[in-house]
Amino acid sequence: MPAASTTFRALALAVIASLSVTGCQALDDAGRAIGRSELVNDLAARLDRALELTYSADYQLPGGRTASIVQAQDPDRSAYTWPGGRLTVTTEATARCETGAAKTVCTLLAPPPPNARPSVELFTAAKRRGLVTPPVVVGLLTEAALDPDAEIRQSDTTVAGRLATCVEVRRAGDDFTACVTNEGVLGSFTGELDGTPTELALSRYADTVDGASFELPAGAGVVDRRSAGS
Repeated sequence: MPAASTTFRALALAVIASLSVTGCQALDDAGRAIGRSELVNDLAARLDRALELTYSADYQLPGGRTASIVQAQDPDRSAYTWPGGRLTVTTEATARCETGAAKTVCTLLAPPPPNARPSVELFTAAKRRGLVTPPVVVGLLTEAALDPDAEIRQSDTTVAGRLATCVEVRRAGDDFTACVTNEGVLGSFTGELDGTPTELALSRYADTVDGASFELPAGAGVVDRRSAGS
């Protein structure tokens, strides 16, 4: 099993252990009574399973902008695209591209160790420009579950034709709503990240991918820093 899967499962178990005495949160009439630990475990397990899927997901952002997440297996590959940027992770390199300038420039970094996920810090630019990635959502849910004053409401919905579970979180300085599909794919997110209003919604999901998604943009300038280890 990939190390990323192990990381998410360990995270869920740690949260469950620390929440054993918090009890259940009050839910609206459309929801059902559910313990914090059960909810976190369910969503973490979905995200865990999704790490082993091959899929492509397109997202709608405010102002007509778009973003996407694509991943494949054997070998493990993933690509994240957002307005002005792109991150591609393969067994050969981690490619961080800036696409908003006159010329696209990609910086090649060393790939993650075998069966490990890329550092969360690599997703900072994506988060800043509107693409919320699964590791970010896991972190937010964990913080909310550990906050005894947080209000958590759960409901079910459909996003882009996929069944999904949504959690509405209200806590001091960090309100958000996130939906995760039954497959474990992020369905939608609405809230603030680092003080910036953020919103995205799944517009298309497919269990197939285009191999070109993992290639560098045509004509991009390349800065290779893999040998420097940075």
